[in-house]
Amino acid sequence: MLNLAISVVPILLLIWMMTKRNSLPSHIALPVTALIIGLLQLFYFGTDATLLSANMISGMLSAITPISIIAGAILLNRVIALSGAEDVIRQWLEGISRNQVAQLMIIGWAFAFMIEGASGFGTPAAIAAPILVGLGFNPLKVAILALVMNSVPVSFGAVGTPTWFGLAGLGLDETALLETGRQSALLHAIAAFIIPIIALKFVVSWQAIRRNLLFIQLSIVSCTLPYWLFAQWNYEFPALVGGAIGLSLSILLARMNVGLETQEPSTHAKPEKIPFGTVLKAMSPTLMLIGILIVTRIQQLGIKGMLNDSTQMFNFNLGFADLSVSQALIFKLSNILGTDTSWAYKTLYVPALIPFLLVVLISIPVLGMSGQLAKQAFTETASRIKIPFIALVGALIMVKFMMVGDESSPIMTTGQAFADLMGANWQWVASYLGALGAFFSGSATVSNLTFGGIQQTIAHTVGLPETTILALQSVGASMGNMVCINNIIAVSTILGIANKEGYIIKRTVVPMVIYGVIVGLVSAFI
Repeated sequence: MLNLAISVVPILLLIWMMTKRNSLPSHIALPVTALIIGLLQLFYFGTDATLLSANMISGMLSAITPISIIAGAILLNRVIALSGAEDVIRQWLEGISRNQVAQLMIIGWAFAFMIEGASGFGTPAAIAAPILVGLGFNPLKVAILALVMNSVPVSFGAVGTPTWFGLAGLGLDETALLETGRQSALLHAIAAFIIPIIALKFVVSWQAIRRNLLFIQLSIVSCTLPYWLFAQWNYEFPALVGGAIGLSLSILLARMNVGLETQEPSTHAKPEKIPFGTVLKAMSPTLMLIGILIVTRIQQLGIKGMLNDSTQMFNFNLGFADLSVSQALIFKLSNILGTDTSWAYKTLYVPALIPFLLVVLISIPVLGMSGQLAKQAFTETASRIKIPFIALVGALIMVKFMMVGDESSPIMTTGQAFADLMGANWQWVASYLGALGAFFSGSATVSNLTFGGIQQTIAHTVGLPETTILALQSVGASMGNMVCINNIIAVSTILGIANKEGYIIKRTVVPMVIYGVIVGLVSAFI
């Protein structure tokens, strides 16, 4: 019992520090929490100091992955904004519909749904949120909406990575893995009737939602129905295909004004019809980004394998670790400080250089940017990522420290306590364990890797269906994106929001809890 209390207290302290009235910013609260957990590991759990130091090094280096993605997303956003392409996109979207609900559903829901299916890695919010801000929506409200909306497709994000890779170590055969995907899709699809509406409420009024409810539900179903149907035979493409179909249908419905309230005649001049070529040029960075993501993420095309080629080119000893570099420029540190701790960075696969930087370098001449404006884009990007980098270093060191100790680690102790408390009623809270994993790690895939084994063991122990419990884990890891500190820091940084992480968590935790209640109820009928 004492071990559980010691394991939980630092996390409760972190939540309190970030959500109290005069909350601490994440770049202070997270390093402080990491320090506390490190001291507890050292003096209470008796963890070897060398092992802790190795995990600290690994955690610091692990921050390179999210910060490089954030930097790439900000850079692309600044190029689109400074070049004038953002204004063209805004005018085009206003031409489709001036209805705010339609704009939020097209970009914040369907477009982000498709991007999640292609990439994951936080790119949906990175691409969709700035477009919504460009349309005149409040950045803080957009950040909350983007976090809540980007939950339903996540189990099949990045071409199904959280499912086929996150659950890969559980010894499931193809039939069981496919069934887990099917149930995940069903749970998500039913929750989706409610969750996007809650997300919209953070930006628009209940009256606006009620007057446009038919369009909202049609837009939701246009994504989730093909998403669920594809999940019956495949666990890689449901989100990508569902998002593409849903985006096309949502735009068509908005153009035809189906399910949208009749707008009062505007006192503003009707926006001029923008030539198709101008829109295409303005959209070219986004279209290139999507195209490259799809081509590099679909296994069957072969490029994904090339970008993940771990065939070693050379290695040498750095004194504190062994460094190896693969043919795909995967940099890996092994045996850090003589322990089995390691770190790796997939230079060509992490979507920082490809596609973000690549698209930026192509877009600068395509959009006709001057050298001065291009330099401004890089300068603004550099200035924005300094403080988030500190926060992410603190977050990832904290995660590493929480996972030291294998079966006796604080994270495993917390998870097992959940199971012991609920017993045969585990299905009602199984999703929250998945969400806890995403909150800690910043990734649905890592949550599945971390807690999938616990969920499987609990299912066998208390006699619950294995595939249902694993589906709840996958769904929980997805809904945990709403409160995931890494994601909150990322979207806040991209939108230029400072020191609002606690404010955001206090609001996104509500739909996350509701999500868990919905999928718990649905699972009782599966």
